[in-house]
Amino acid sequence: MASIQLHFKGFRTGSTFGVFAGVFIFSFGLMIGLIWPDQQRVIDTANQLQDRTVPEIIRYQRLARSLDQLRQEGQRVFAGSTPEEWQQSMFVITLVASHPSVLEHPEAARRAREVERFLDGVVREATSDPNAFDNRIEEWHRQSALLGSLVDDVSLQGVNLANSDLNNIAAAIQLARFKFNLTMIVVGVYLLLFLLLLRLHLIKPLQHIDQALANLGVDQPAPNFRSAAMSEIRSVQEAIGKLHGSLAENEAARQALEALANRDSLTGLYNRRHFMAAAEAELHRSQRYHRPVAIGMADLDHFKDLNDTYGHAAGDAVLCAFAVLLQETLRRSDLVCRYGGEEFAFFFPEISVADAAVLAERCRAACASNDIELPNGHKVRVTFSMGLADASESTLEAAINRADKALYEAKRRGRNRVLISGDRWMPSEQNPPPPGTDDGEKTQA
Repeated sequence: MASIQLHFKGFRTGSTFGVFAGVFIFSFGLMIGLIWPDQQRVIDTANQLQDRTVPEIIRYQRLARSLDQLRQEGQRVFAGSTPEEWQQSMFVITLVASHPSVLEHPEAARRAREVERFLDGVVREATSDPNAFDNRIEEWHRQSALLGSLVDDVSLQGVNLANSDLNNIAAAIQLARFKFNLTMIVVGVYLLLFLLLLRLHLIKPLQHIDQALANLGVDQPAPNFRSAAMSEIRSVQEAIGKLHGSLAENEAARQALEALANRDSLTGLYNRRHFMAAAEAELHRSQRYHRPVAIGMADLDHFKDLNDTYGHAAGDAVLCAFAVLLQETLRRSDLVCRYGGEEFAFFFPEISVADAAVLAERCRAACASNDIELPNGHKVRVTFSMGLADASESTLEAAINRADKALYEAKRRGRNRVLISGDRWMPSEQNPPPPGTDDGEKTQA
């Protein structure tokens, strides 16, 4: 099972990201709420600039133009040389002095009346005294300077009105920009934190899960996950651990079933059915590539007498010990099975029948010199006989039949020997039975 330790239940992904989204929306809304008054201030100031300040500036501009015209007409009075010119200038002065833009401004109205009275008096004096203009020129310069100063003041007042509103707008925009930048920083931090949490608690665990699934197998160790914070990820990790355990159990069950299906339950060697299928496939391969191959059939000598003397438990112990000896002596590529009872079948690939006889003789000699301890404590020695046949150019059944005939011929000639099909046999035929045995079968320690 996967090494997953759960110290706490963990957070549900939906709830966690829901809370995170709620906090983000609340914080973002709060920042927008802080920016909103400044935006409204900009809008209100712009409306005020349009609805009140601009008309007021226009009024000041008109007043300044009227006052400047009043000063220019006064200059024309002093520059005129005839009563008609004086009267024409005075007419314009009277109109300007009574203009609504002048009358709305108390200081301008007062200054305009003074200039009007002054110029009217100068014109009256000039009618009877041609030197009146010279006598009053200094006074006019003073009046003209006062008018010019008033024109500058009025123009400056209009400019100040515009500057005040523009400064208010600039200040509001500056503050809104600061709050907007702060909002963007907060959004960036939240986004970075969100991506970090997403990578740390979702993407990386999913990558580990993907890698674990890619490497999941009974030949691999159980996946070892770090305990995830998200409960859904933990559930997947636990499921993968259980899946690995199920795969291991299934593989163990499969191997057990395969052993039951392919191997003899007593000796652990291949059973006859599996041996025939495996040998058939290997024989086809060897014949396709023209490789040598040999078939052997062996039988324990006097096995029935051993069973009758010591019991079936002793016979089973001898069969198991003989199977172990074969597995230790033969090559890894050789196939051997319990063909039935005390009879065994052999398949020797990549080897000639003569070389197979040498290998079989080594097994025969090892078996004949090996003491086997029985369940009752007695020790016995057993021998076997084997027949060999060349299968490189025949079917498996035909080779087995020839090897079986060679086996019966070996037993007929005295047992405890290896015989090749075709009346050829190993020198062991000349060997006498081991001392203390009945025809090389039983020895009691």
